[in-house]
Amino acid sequence: MRKWIIIVVLAGVAGLGAFLWLGDAPAPRAAVLRAEPSTAHYAPIATRALDPQPLTVAEMFPGPSVSAGTTRLALKNTEALADCAEAAWGSAEDALGGCTQVLRARYETEDGAVSGQFLIFNLADSAAADKLVAALRNGGFVRPAPGTPDGFDGSRSWAQVRGLGHYVTVSWVAPVVPGSKVDLTYPQVAVDGLGLVIQRRLVR
Repeated sequence: MRKWIIIVVLAGVAGLGAFLWLGDAPAPRAAVLRAEPSTAHYAPIATRALDPQPLTVAEMFPGPSVSAGTTRLALKNTEALADCAEAAWGSAEDALGGCTQVLRARYETEDGAVSGQFLIFNLADSAAADKLVAALRNGGFVRPAPGTPDGFDGSRSWAQVRGLGHYVTVSWVAPVVPGSKVDLTYPQVAVDGLGLVIQRRLVR
């Protein structure tokens, strides 16, 4: 009897190990995260009905790089997702009702020491956007973009989440080299600055 108990326990441990090894554990979250809901400033784009034109990759990511201070990050790849759930997990995935698209881009510093990504979610209205902001702050998060380096260190990463009318933007940067001491201030500012493109929609 004892022999069978040991076998069952070992099988359970092996199964747990396989579960973790296969990557079914939750994706990483940002270690430092700031989240801001939408404000009255974005009233002209508070609903998709007021701002019906879909986002495009060319609109959101017009240049080959972004920069802040002396830091430059090169654009590595972009994608447009019709299934918003592909870009989020946990409570964030559950808060995507009415989401019609996600645009995502991945960036790297010239020395490869920092990797970053920027996402923008197109939701029905500012209430839905604020719900997603809260979910990103309190539980789930976005998934790493395709091509993210294996060394992307979520435990030392920074992120900024913003509600901008019926949109939500997420900028997320992290060091890539294990144990390296990297100041993420300028990389974060550079990637987060992509959200300024949305200001143009306020005056259409």
